[in-house]
Amino acid sequence: MNTDQHLKGRVLAQDCPSRQILLNLTSRWGGLVLISLRDCTLRFSELRQGIGGISEKMLAQTLKALEQDGFIHREVYPEVPPRVEYSLTAFGIEAAERFFHFTSWLEEMLPEILANRTQDL
Repeated sequence: MNTDQHLKGRVLAQDCPSRQILLNLTSRWGGLVLISLRDCTLRFSELRQGIGGISEKMLAQTLKALEQDGFIHREVYPEVPPRVEYSLTAFGIEAAERFFHFTSWLEEMLPEILANRTQDL
């Protein structure tokens, strides 16, 4: 089996490397960070203000994971005090678009989903 076949399409396999990347993207905050950066470059404080409920620690961890996976670009400017900005890479733009469409569908279907949810409880 060549390497490409081993790494592609095995997300259900326990040892598939795509699982960690999927976890980072679909974590509580990963998709929200991607959507926040979808159309702009933001600083840490702007991201934190824009994503309700996220702590500084969780935002830092999420940004680091998404940067390591190649979805986010972190630009540090040599100023005093240092200025750091976050933007999406090409992979990040594609992932953010997919999350945006998913969340748009979710918000459109929310009344029906909530109605079904309460009926089943």
